[in-house]
Amino acid sequence: MVVNNAGYGSLGPIEEIEDEEVQRQFNINVFGPLRVIRAVLPHLRQRESGHILNVTSLGGLTTFPSTGIYHGSKFALEGIGESLAQQVAPLGIHVTNIEPSSFRTDWAGRSATYTPVQIADYEPTVGKAQASAQANSGKQPGDPERAAQAMFDLVRMANPPLHLPLGKRAVQQALEKFTAIKAEIEQYAAIGIGADFPDSKLGC
Repeated sequence: MVVNNAGYGSLGPIEEIEDEEVQRQFNINVFGPLRVIRAVLPHLRQRESGHILNVTSLGGLTTFPSTGIYHGSKFALEGIGESLAQQVAPLGIHVTNIEPSSFRTDWAGRSATYTPVQIADYEPTVGKAQASAQANSGKQPGDPERAAQAMFDLVRMANPPLHLPLGKRAVQQALEKFTAIKAEIEQYAAIGIGADFPDSKLGC
């Protein structure tokens, strides 16, 4: 079992976060886990078994105003995990993206990076969300020990899921997000389908 848990949150307006901070966010949240995956895969392939757990986030499935760059990194890890699962399933290796909501860790405390809001236009959205994250740090409903137990139980399953939202908020908001996406796609399906050549057939 491999648990890819490295990561931190970068909060601030997308327009105001410096390039260096964006690069640091992706280096730790994306390239770090990717290096771990590449390092362990030869051993897992040799054994023809194993389970890689990528701790992405609820922020890898849905978004909030103050964490746009963080979401970009977690959405990237989600995509890597989904594709990797398809690549290694025939080799006896499982992949699960773990998507926690708010847990009582130091994510919103000293481990986070806050870019102060300087542009007044973003104060009602980004500024308000930043303040809420800081105010609720240490008061989150998620229990880290229960999360660890859930992951331990997961790797003992014969057919583990590809996605596992952790926490009531994660489950509820993930369901809401994909329900809304489904409704939106269906509403505008005719426009999307109309972009194909009339005689085209379904394919890659």
